[in-house]
Amino acid sequence: MNINESAENYLETILILSKSHPVVRSVDVATELDFKKSSVSVAMKKLRESNHIEVSPEGYITLTPSGREIAECIYERHQLISSWLIRLGVDPKVAVADACRMEHVISAESFEAIKRHIQ
Repeated sequence: MNINESAENYLETILILSKSHPVVRSVDVATELDFKKSSVSVAMKKLRESNHIEVSPEGYITLTPSGREIAECIYERHQLISSWLIRLGVDPKVAVADACRMEHVISAESFEAIKRHIQ
C-alpha cells in the first residue's frame, strides 16, 4: 500500500465527502480541498489508473476496495491523532493541522502502539 501523501489526501477527502454527499464529483473534491478543478482532474486520473477509484460516466467517484482501505486507514489515523492531541491540551485547530501531517508519516507500528496506549 505504498502511495504518496497527496493521493492519500484525495482518497481521504473522497471518503469524508461520501459520508455527507449522495454522490462525490471532482468539483466536490476541488471545493473541499480548495484546489483548482484541473489539478483535481489530473489526480483523479492517476487514482483511476492505479485502481483506487472508479468514475462513472456521470462523473461520480467511488472508492475501490484498495482505495477505501487506504482512505479508512488515513482517516482513522487523523481522527485518533487529532483527538489525542486535543485531549493533551493542544488547540483544536493546531491538533487537526498537526494530525493531517502526522497521519502520512507515522509507521503502522507506531500508530498501533499509540492506539493501544490510548485505549
